Amino acid sequence: MKKIIQFVSFLTIAAFTFSGCMNQQKAKSNDAEPIDMANLKVEIQAMEDAFSAGEKAKDADAVVAYYSENAISYSRNKQPTSGRAAIRESIAKSIANDTLGEYSVYKVVDLFAEGNSALEVGSWTQFDSTGTEIENGYYMSYFEKKDGKYECVRDMNVSTKPRKEGM
Repeated sequence: MKKIIQFVSFLTIAAFTFSGCMNQQKAKSNDAEPIDMANLKVEIQAMEDAFSAGEKAKDADAVVAYYSENAISYSRNKQPTSGRAAIRESIAKSIANDTLGEYSVYKVVDLFAEGNSALEVGSWTQFDSTGTEIENGYYMSYFEKKDGKYECVRDMNVSTKPRKEGM
């Protein structure tokens, strides 16, 4: 029950944040052309697939290509990481520490977009080298379109794995 409350709280805060960002974008461009959501979903899923492939190949540069220069990543169980360079360093450390060949798969669940902004709610599943599921959870990524390409400017994720007592 506590996990459900945490996840609902997470979604509520994210929705209010996204709503504020959307209102700022709307004020900037009331004449924006309609967004083809089907194509956008394919584009964002391709970004998630490239992120996953980069992790699996242990290529921090391929993973960090997902992020904008001024991105902030809110990962589980650690302080936020600010800026593409710091995010790359964090990713490189995680990749270097993985001696088991674990990898994750990301899937777009919901997508909301307006103007040059998009918010993705997705699911992730982590596997060991044999393809056995280890853990899963959800994430949210906020994108801004720059020079015709979406870049992640904020992301955060949660696990569905129950916390250990005393944490």
